[in-house]
Amino acid sequence: MLRQVADGVLVHVSEFCQSNAVVVQGRGGVLLIDAGVHGDELTCLASDLSDSGQTVVADFSTRPHCDHLLWSPGLGEAARYATARCAAVARDRLSGGLDAARAKAVGIPEQVPLDLLGFITGLPADAAQIPWDGPEVRIIEHQAHAPGHAALLIEEHSVLVAGDMLSDVLIPMLDLNAADPIEDYLAALRLLEGVADDVDVLIPGHGSIGEADQVHARIDQDRAYVHALRDAQVPSDPRIGPSAKEGWDWVAGVHERQLQQLAQR
Repeated sequence: MLRQVADGVLVHVSEFCQSNAVVVQGRGGVLLIDAGVHGDELTCLASDLSDSGQTVVADFSTRPHCDHLLWSPGLGEAARYATARCAAVARDRLSGGLDAARAKAVGIPEQVPLDLLGFITGLPADAAQIPWDGPEVRIIEHQAHAPGHAALLIEEHSVLVAGDMLSDVLIPMLDLNAADPIEDYLAALRLLEGVADDVDVLIPGHGSIGEADQVHARIDQDRAYVHALRDAQVPSDPRIGPSAKEGWDWVAGVHERQLQQLAQR
């Protein structure tokens, strides 16, 4: 079910890792950001939009991970965009195909449709905005979580779509294949900090919607976690350990793996 979080901006939440699909209303249709995961949820989203007389005219994937590259025929044949680097990485990763067995191996539930996975077009490398007939959506590209990762600022509505950052349930997950994953993440946080004062609503890729007073707090929390990783310290972070929200205890395992892999670099 779609829920309005700001003027002209709605969110559909998936049961899969509390993933947030974002709908931005434009003049001739809507922009869809990270369409969703489960097949029935994609169908529900398409039905909700159709029932309200809205057509998807553009789509944007914020990162080249499979759970953000999915699509449903019911959503139509809109142009599907990503940053140039995101699209290139997605093409490379999907070049060998992704059958049900491989999908399960990378953590995608069996009921997720794969037929239209990854059919995205990379925007020009210097693209500053998503090309569509609606509110300006600024692309804030960085390399924190994945190559070509992007946050999006809907300036007219003071909304920041943060991609896989600034979550209240997930710790920062670094791109450990990068040359300097720690600095990449810190640099991305500085970029988001640069627009934080213009944000009234924060939409993370996974987790709860935040209001204006939470934007800087979540940036500070993510930065403290990354500093702890860098310094090989035990982070004081409510997203890990006994204080983690119910059902999210697996995040502690992600933290341990990141510590081990950074120590081996």
